[in-house]
Amino acid sequence: MVSSPRGIRGGSTLGCLVSLLVFVAVLYYGINVGEVFLRYYQLLDEMKSNARLAPNLPDDVIQRRLQAKVQDVFGNDQHMKFRITRGGPSRTITIQTQYRDSVDLPLFKRTFELKPSAEEPI
Repeated sequence: MVSSPRGIRGGSTLGCLVSLLVFVAVLYYGINVGEVFLRYYQLLDEMKSNARLAPNLPDDVIQRRLQAKVQDVFGNDQHMKFRITRGGPSRTITIQTQYRDSVDLPLFKRTFELKPSAEEPI
């Protein structure tokens, strides 16, 4: 029989279980909160790519593409208004929107106010 110098024979300590529980809780909450920011960056990426293609696309086509991405990322019940501004002294296109995304977990309820914006030269 093999024994450790302190006389503990393979038994688990309470500190190990507590740290494992904390790790699992942080992972669970982190994944759910991370999904909010993943959706934000997916929408922002689509806004930036449409802003780059804006010289060849009319505003209504950009609106349709962005709404399709919203349906893909957030589901069919979500609708967003996008503000598309062209021109100005710097000859740019700006695409902006704002929305709320919430996380409802045990002991943690939070609503995030997000305002993605993309700007590109025309």
